[in-house]
Amino acid sequence: MKLTILGCYSATPRTFTNPTSQVLEINNHIFLIDCGEGTQVELRRNKIKFSRIKHVFISHLHGDHFFGLIGLVSTFRMLGRETPLHIHGPKGIKEVITLQLKLSSSWTDYPLHFHELTNPESEIVFENEKVIVKTIPLQHRVYCNGFLFQEKPGDRKLLLNKVNEYSIDKVYYRSIKKGKDITLDDGTVISNTELTDNPKPIKSYAYCSDTKYDEAKIPLINLSTVLYHESTFLESHKHLCAKTGHSSAIEAATIAKKANVGTLILGHYSTRYDDIELFRSEAKTVFDNVEIGDDGKVFEF
Repeated sequence: MKLTILGCYSATPRTFTNPTSQVLEINNHIFLIDCGEGTQVELRRNKIKFSRIKHVFISHLHGDHFFGLIGLVSTFRMLGRETPLHIHGPKGIKEVITLQLKLSSSWTDYPLHFHELTNPESEIVFENEKVIVKTIPLQHRVYCNGFLFQEKPGDRKLLLNKVNEYSIDKVYYRSIKKGKDITLDDGTVISNTELTDNPKPIKSYAYCSDTKYDEAKIPLINLSTVLYHESTFLESHKHLCAKTGHSSAIEAATIAKKANVGTLILGHYSTRYDDIELFRSEAKTVFDNVEIGDDGKVFEF
């Protein structure tokens, strides 16, 4: 599982920082999460192939999380894209993107599919044989979702020495990996646990963009391998959290601790601060395993 931070600062872009966008690579899939201004430039800077992006997940309709989307959609068209693009986001995302395409006479030549979200409860928004994606309802000033990306359990690991010991034909290998017991020609039943080992532990990534402190999401993100949680403010400005619908670094760390996650990555910093290491320092007073997100930073788990 690999996470590339394209941008992780709040509000307006600067010459040296970008608003929110990131790319998650999980189980051979690439997902673009939020798409603030400058996203396509940062995709190029980080050498991420446009053609591999098939699903975009937009948390909410504040500009610093989706104003880069129309540019990316248009660039895909100019590059001759043919592969369908799926955009998952709040109701209204289709209207705002298609209006821009209409007024600029820039209709895409590739299929553009919108999956608009309105459910206040968590729901599955993408699923295939390897990955499942669920929404994480967040408490912000507008309808907003985070997203939980989870690997599905893989096949069990075949113990070839045991399989060969019983002279089991290769035709049964697939069913054994799927957890089936085997009956030998003499009627002896060989338990699957004797022939296989547990699959690799599944990994999960919980993305919580703009949100005030809210413990309701804890059951949804419990035991996640990695949690990205916004931390717009330090304690010196904690009084702004409730009014703006944002969290402090300590509040993000508190959620991480209560959800028993493996690693906490902080982001969405207010640009009023000169040193983002201060966010780590405050968060570590509550939770030990804290990483600082920053533009261009890559995490591998």
